[in-house]
Amino acid sequence: MFWLQILLIEAHMGGLAKTTHLMTLMVVIGLCSPIVVAGTKHVSIKNKLGSGKNMTLHCQSKDNDLGKQNIEDGDEFGWDLSDNVTGTTLFFCDLEWENVDEYHFDAYSFARDWVRCDAGCSWLASAEGIYGLNGQTGYWEFIYQWPN
Repeated sequence: MFWLQILLIEAHMGGLAKTTHLMTLMVVIGLCSPIVVAGTKHVSIKNKLGSGKNMTLHCQSKDNDLGKQNIEDGDEFGWDLSDNVTGTTLFFCDLEWENVDEYHFDAYSFARDWVRCDAGCSWLASAEGIYGLNGQTGYWEFIYQWPN
């Protein structure tokens, strides 16, 4: 009887060890791949250069290239995104218009925007530079200045 108890305990422990190893493997795989957090945010960039000036915009992330867009004065371009659990979501853009050859900026960076852009990130490209709407305060903030 004693040996039967030991065999049952060993069999149970073996199953427990296999379950533990499987759970550990699942955690490691989960940590190595980006996991998307539920909910989406909307990012938009509006052309407010004025005087009928168009701008060209090319936005992308590591995984998604949104293509080159020509945005007329007063129009905007936008897209939806979801943050990943690792907190590394980043969309960057290159913007050009008649006074700026190419200006690179981060349209959405989780590290900077996860609070400021609670539900979405709105940008205005103006003759002075780029303004971002702070979703927490409701105020437009001057974030990026065009190079001289």
